[in-house]
Amino acid sequence: MTDVRAVPPGPAGAPGAATETGAPADATAGPAASSPAASGPAASGPAASGPAASGPAASGPAASGPAASGPAATGHALAVSTSGLTKRFRGGQVAVDHIDLAVPRGAVYGFLGPNGSGKTTTIRMLLGLAFPTSGRAQLLGVPMPEGTVRVLPHVGSLIEGPAFYPFLNGRDNLARCDAADRTADPRTAADRINGALDRVGLLAAAGKRYRNYSLGMKQRLAIAAGLLTPRQLIILDEPTNGLDPQGTREVRALIREIAADGITVFVSSHLLAEVEQVCSHVGVMRTGRLVFQGPLEELRRTGAARIRVQTADPAAAAAVLGRLGLPDPQIAGDEVTALLGDFSPERICAELVHAGVGVRGLGVAAPSLEDLFVGLTGEGFDVDG
Repeated sequence: MTDVRAVPPGPAGAPGAATETGAPADATAGPAASSPAASGPAASGPAASGPAASGPAASGPAASGPAASGPAATGHALAVSTSGLTKRFRGGQVAVDHIDLAVPRGAVYGFLGPNGSGKTTTIRMLLGLAFPTSGRAQLLGVPMPEGTVRVLPHVGSLIEGPAFYPFLNGRDNLARCDAADRTADPRTAADRINGALDRVGLLAAAGKRYRNYSLGMKQRLAIAAGLLTPRQLIILDEPTNGLDPQGTREVRALIREIAADGITVFVSSHLLAEVEQVCSHVGVMRTGRLVFQGPLEELRRTGAARIRVQTADPAAAAAVLGRLGLPDPQIAGDEVTALLGDFSPERICAELVHAGVGVRGLGVAAPSLEDLFVGLTGEGFDVDG
């Protein structure tokens, strides 16, 4: 469940109290549906972080511009960094095991791993919603959780799914999030709210009740809550989980737009398509351990390419590849493959022809991202988008 320490006081009908029909607040918004301040509007991150709950969630001017400046805006090359971060639960289960994250400023960082690999627990520790057993974490160069009040005004987040008042419309839900910020100027609230709604493409649907929103609209409203003020870092936990293809495309497009403004985006996912299409850097988790971290292209380069030769004389072709020193030649029917190494395909083709081997087809096959991830984690991944 999402942390509920940050629930702002409100009238009857607030999450935890009865709704207008006497039923409890929206129970269909996902596991985090305990309160808007806890996970939907804790999409604003700061709203769900203990002492900073009632202020940093939505401070500052309208959220239509690039990343905000502020006390955490300068002097540190990494937006997120951890050293030996570990979380051990009662009973001895190690959910996160000595991970060292390094998320460059301005990156779209895909935090990838199978369900249960420790992604959400890591994010909760980064935001001060859970305390590490050992290790250190920094957001925007500020130690956490000690720097909660200082840094979380510059961080937006969506953890474990959105949760809003189902009987209120989108604009009124954001107004409640904005009102929870003691530092926000009520005179400019309408501008902030309209700016955030416009940013996520919900301005035309602002008067529609939340219960009538599609899943994609609910996700975008939660992200809008995190954009009520300019941010330097946005943290999204499985933002496309449960969405149909159209909703997934909408969220991906929004992530690209946010990143284009210079905001660092940290997005956890188990969808390879999401990572391939929007992320510049990746970190791969396996049973609580970080097994790879770096630019996406660096991950691609970890897979060794193989040359594939189709010929009527595979034995002769394999002999040529062996004489050239290509490792691991394999014959399967009329096809011969071997690790390409530093050889160029053009040279291999020339050597085959020079040796009198007829070449029907020649190509280079690189392992897919799915192959690389399975090799790193030992588990399959969902490749759908």
